[in-house]
Amino acid sequence: MFAKDALSYSAIPLPDRQDLTDDQMCAAAQAFYDKMRMRHSVRDYSDRPVPRAVIENCLRTAGSAPSGANHQPWHFAAIAEPAMKARIRAEAEEEERRFYAGGAGDEWIKALEPIGTTADKPHLTIAPWLIVVFAQRWGEFDDGTRFKNYYVPESVNIATGFLLAALHHAGLATLTHTPNPMKFLAPALGRPASEKPTMIIAVGHPSADATVPQVAKIKKPLNEISSFFE
Repeated sequence: MFAKDALSYSAIPLPDRQDLTDDQMCAAAQAFYDKMRMRHSVRDYSDRPVPRAVIENCLRTAGSAPSGANHQPWHFAAIAEPAMKARIRAEAEEEERRFYAGGAGDEWIKALEPIGTTADKPHLTIAPWLIVVFAQRWGEFDDGTRFKNYYVPESVNIATGFLLAALHHAGLATLTHTPNPMKFLAPALGRPASEKPTMIIAVGHPSADATVPQVAKIKKPLNEISSFFE
């Protein structure tokens, strides 16, 4: 992506400028909130297909996120292949069985009780797409030498948030899973040693009988999640 001889600074006028009135800004912020508060983590999926073009555009949104030094230290592997999804599910369920058998500790297991999760992860094979998010710890110049990436976790987390919002905006349900360790993912998906999987996102349409935990609808009020200094 980067060439050693093309790292100089050059400025251009701000493109895509928005010029909204205060009322328009308030309306836009309210509309986005109203849309995003309808997002739920869904564990029950339909096998209804999702067109690749939808996933591609959502990934373009993720790729537009800000990043440290604009290095964009992420890669998204979108998987619809049944065999790979089955392998991911098998590895995830093996990991989860250890987790629920005592690896997590009593406090963590107790905290999960209102969520109703178990070691079974059928969504990983039923959902039409899995998106594996990779964090790129270092990059390479066009001549093959390495360069350092900066604020990698922060950058990848922002891009992942963009992706989840885009998928929801497209009318899709999602569920996140953190692979630990799932070391097979990088080689199996052709990713280099510089990249580490950070998230697996199940993507699709909720099943007709999909449910969510009642507790998931309880969100902290604004005065508990924010402070204003004016």
